[in-house]
Amino acid sequence: MHITTIGNANATAANAPVRGPSTASAESARIRSDVDAARNTALSALNNDRFRVMLEQITDPDASGALATMNSENVVDFSTALSRYAENSK
Repeated sequence: MHITTIGNANATAANAPVRGPSTASAESARIRSDVDAARNTALSALNNDRFRVMLEQITDPDASGALATMNSENVVDFSTALSRYAENSK
């Protein structure tokens, strides 16, 4: 699986055309900041090898089939999980 980015990663809401006189409003600055943060997070995830491997695993058709066929007998309640964890960590 190969992930590529499309478009200019440096283009932000700051480069968008200005509409109206409120160019320096606090709201537009907040939105610009949110867009930049979301873009940086997405680019970081795309360049992260661990994320890439996890994405490949969950999009694998065999893994999807295994998840779809899970039944309730494999479900463990919280108290059982805690007791098993306690037993294994001794």
